[in-house]
Amino acid sequence: MPDVPATGAWNPVPTTAGRLTSFTWTEGDQLLINTGDGTRDFVAGVNVGPTIPGRQPGEQAIGGEDFRRWFPQIAAMGFRALRVYTIMPPHFYQELETFNLANPEAPLLLIHGVWIPEDRFYETFDLFDDELVDEFKSEIERAVAVVHGDVTLPDRRGHAGGTYDVDVSPWLMSWVIGVEWDPFATEASDVANEGESAYRGEFFENTPEATPTEVWLAEMLDHLAELEAGRGVTMPMSFVNWPTTDPLIHPDEPLEREDLVGVDHNNIQPTEAWPGGYYASYHAYPYYPDFQRYEDGIAGFQLDGKDDNYAGYLTKLRDHHSGIPVVITEFGVPSAMASAHYGPQGRNQGAHNERTQMEINADLLRTIEAVGLAGGFVFEWADEWFKFTWNTIDYELPPDRRSLWANPWTNEANFGLLAMDPGPSQAVVLDGDEKEWADNGSQVILESDGAVREVRALEDEGFLYLRIRTDGRNLWREKPVVVGFDVLAGDSGGLPNTNGIYPEADYAVVLDDDTGHMMVRASNDPFGIQYAWLRDYEPVDPADFEEGSGVWNVQRLVVNRPLVIPSTGEALPAEVIAPGEMVVGTSDVGDEEFDSRSTWFARGKVIELRLPYQAIGFSDASSLQAYRIGHDGSTSTETVDRVGITIVVGDAVFTTAGYVWEPWQLPVWHERIKDGGEVFAEAVIAANSSTPS
Repeated sequence: MPDVPATGAWNPVPTTAGRLTSFTWTEGDQLLINTGDGTRDFVAGVNVGPTIPGRQPGEQAIGGEDFRRWFPQIAAMGFRALRVYTIMPPHFYQELETFNLANPEAPLLLIHGVWIPEDRFYETFDLFDDELVDEFKSEIERAVAVVHGDVTLPDRRGHAGGTYDVDVSPWLMSWVIGVEWDPFATEASDVANEGESAYRGEFFENTPEATPTEVWLAEMLDHLAELEAGRGVTMPMSFVNWPTTDPLIHPDEPLEREDLVGVDHNNIQPTEAWPGGYYASYHAYPYYPDFQRYEDGIAGFQLDGKDDNYAGYLTKLRDHHSGIPVVITEFGVPSAMASAHYGPQGRNQGAHNERTQMEINADLLRTIEAVGLAGGFVFEWADEWFKFTWNTIDYELPPDRRSLWANPWTNEANFGLLAMDPGPSQAVVLDGDEKEWADNGSQVILESDGAVREVRALEDEGFLYLRIRTDGRNLWREKPVVVGFDVLAGDSGGLPNTNGIYPEADYAVVLDDDTGHMMVRASNDPFGIQYAWLRDYEPVDPADFEEGSGVWNVQRLVVNRPLVIPSTGEALPAEVIAPGEMVVGTSDVGDEEFDSRSTWFARGKVIELRLPYQAIGFSDASSLQAYRIGHDGSTSTETVDRVGITIVVGDAVFTTAGYVWEPWQLPVWHERIKDGGEVFAEAVIAANSSTPS
C-alpha cells in the first residue's frame, strides 16, 4: 500500500444540531469539515468515474480489486475526498469502508451524486413531467439507501444493482444532484412551466426570484433532505452547474447557447431545519466557454501579479454567490496529442504532455483556493476510453466500439491522473534501442540490402509501431524519409516530398532532420474537405480534393469555428491545431526527457514510429475499419484487409509486405500514475494540510 502523506487528521467528528448530526456544514461562504484535527474550510478531492477501458459507463464494470488498488493510490496523492456521479456497484462502498476503517485519520470522504433521467428530460423538455419527477425521486431514494447500506437493488439496464449492506454515511460529506444543464432543454422547461410557484418545503425553499428549474431543484433537494433527516443526519447539499448555465451575464460570449439561460444557486436556500447547509457547485474549466477569453473583468484579471482569466471567472462566481460557499466540483486539463479548444494562459483543452497537465492542474487547484472558494475536485482519477470529443467524434465509428481502443487525439478520454495505457505493458519504448524488438512479437515486413535494411511492425490497442533500421546512416538528416500507408482504395497521385514517386497511399509520415509530419492525401482529408473547402474556413483550390491530385496536407483539427464577439462585432477566424506535427522524443517513462506525446525517435541506424490509429485513418482499430470522407463531407467506413506500407528515401522505394492485425472484442491495458503526478500531489497535500481552525 502506498504511504499516506501527513496532512493532519481528517477523521470525521460528528456534532449535533437539534435532532440531526453532521461532521460537515456551511457557514457564510465556508464549507466546514469537523475533523480530529479541528475544523477545516477547504478540501481538495478527485472525481472517480464509473468505467474502465472496453466498457460503457452503464455496464458498471469496475471491479472491487480496482477500487482496492485505487483508494490507497488516491490517498497517497494527498486526496481526502472523492466524488462519484451516481450509484456505484456494491463493491465500491465495501472497499471504501474497508479502506477508511484501515486509515481512520486519513479516510476518503465522499461527495455522492444523483443523475437525473436525462433521456426523459431531452424527450419532454419538461422537468415537471410526472414520469421524470417520479423516476428522479425514486433514484434519490435508492441513492440514500445505498449510502446507508440497507437496500437490494434489482438489475436494471444501465444501472448498478445488487445488495448494499455497507453503511458509508459516516464519511458522507455532501450530496450534489443533477447534471450539466442543457441550455435549450432548460430554457424550454422554464417556458413550459412559467407559472410554477415557488417551492416551500420543510428543509429547502425558493426565493421569490426563482425560475421554474430552481423551483424544481428546491423540491428535489428537499426530498433528499427529508430522507436524510429521517435517518437523523444532515450535511451540505448542492446541484451541478457549469458556466453554460451560470446566472451571470456574458455580453462577450460568441455562442448564444453559452449564455442562453441561467440557473442560480442563490434562488434556493435551506431552512433552519437543515443545519447542514447548502453551497454552489460548478464544473469549471479554464478553456471554455469563450467568454473567459474576452470578457472584461475576466480577461486581464491579475492574480499574484500575473494574468489569470480562470481566477477572474472564479472571482465573479464567488462575488455573485456571496454568502454561500462555492466548490469547483470539476476542474482540470487533459494530457493528449490533440486539443479541442484553446484556453487563456496556455490552459488548452489538450495537446499537453502529462507533466504539463499536472503542472496546470496544480496551478488551477492553487487558484481555486487563492480566490477564496471552498474546495476543488479535479477531473478525473482515471482515463476513460469511451469518452468523445466534438472534433474527433465523426471519425470514431462505429461509436459503440469507441471504448475498445485508445485515441490520444481525443482529449476527453485523457483527463485522468491515472493513465490507462494500451496493452498489458508498454509494447514499444521509443528510445532507439533495437533489443526489445527481437522478442516483442513484431513482424518483419521488409528485409533488403539497400539504405533501408529492415522494417518491423507491431500494434496494440492504441498505436501502430514501426521500427526502420537503416544501413547505418542517419538517413533522416540527409534527405526526407517518407513512409506511406495505403489504407483505402484510391489514387493519391504520389507520396509527399518524393517528386511524384507513385506508390498508393492515403496517409504518410515525412521525417526530415528533426521534424516529422503526419500527412493525409487531400482527397480524404477531413479538415480540408469538411472545413476548409465546404465551410470556407480558409482559401483552397477545389482541384486539390480530386483523387490523384498529388496534394497532401498535414493533419489538422478544428478547435474553434469562426465566431463574432457580440459586444464589439469583432469577427474571429477559425482556429486550427495540427496534431500531424509530430513530437520527437522518448516514450520511456523513466527518462527525464519523456514526453507522452512523442510519436517518433531516431538514433544511429534506428527510426521508431508510434502512430495513433486516427493518424492513419482508422475509425475503429479493434474491427479494422477506416473512414472515408465524401466530397459532400459525409463520413463512411470500410473494412481494411491489410495496410500497405512503403518507404521512400530519395529515389529509392522500399515496398514492404504490409501489415494487418487481428481484431479484438475486449482490450487489454495497464495503469500508471502519469508523469508529473508528484507535482500535482504536492499541491493537493498542501491544500489538504491547511491549518484547521
